[in-house]
Amino acid sequence: MTQPDPTPTDAAHPAADPAQPQVTPAAGPARPQPRPARRAAPTPPEQAARPGMTLLKLTLGAACLLALAYFQWTPGEWPVRLLTWVLLTLLADEFGGWFGYAGLLLGGVGYLSPVEPPAEWLIILPLVGGALMGTLLLKHSGGLFVLPFAGALFAAVLIGVGRFGTSLDPQMTLPGTPEFQRNAILGMLVALSVSAVRQLTELILRRRRRRRVAARAATPG
Repeated sequence: MTQPDPTPTDAAHPAADPAQPQVTPAAGPARPQPRPARRAAPTPPEQAARPGMTLLKLTLGAACLLALAYFQWTPGEWPVRLLTWVLLTLLADEFGGWFGYAGLLLGGVGYLSPVEPPAEWLIILPLVGGALMGTLLLKHSGGLFVLPFAGALFAAVLIGVGRFGTSLDPQMTLPGTPEFQRNAILGMLVALSVSAVRQLTELILRRRRRRRVAARAATPG
């Protein structure tokens, strides 16, 4: 007796009809390729040196204020007090705006010292203090290009009061003396010259830094 063939026949698996379109199984969603880890951008040198620069500015500003307080507290003639007040106030302002305003207030330390201030200081303090205040405000309103206007404002106030002060008060002869104007304007010129050199140097260094960054970004790889 013949046994049935266990091998499945073609009837169980019908041949594909060439007339019918072949259906291909849909491909699964493509797996996203893992992105390469980004390398941390190197810290710019100016950011790395920022804490040290801040500490240096605070130290130099405090040194200017301490020197100014010393000259205003100790005995001294008014030409020395006037020169150091104008010079150190404007220099202290280079290390922070509040240093400049603190130096402006230190002009009145002479009235608190155990040594009686010069009699002329009653005229110098309000006159030069007002001119310094206007100079600081104008200096803070802009950068390098406002420095000539700030210096012109300071000099114009002192020269104007020296020329026309006696018409308001016959005893106001001190602002018109050459020594007064020389010490005050000399301190202003030195301090604003230092400010101009500093700002010009920073401007040049900033432009060079930008050029290096642009050249590095344009370099392939």
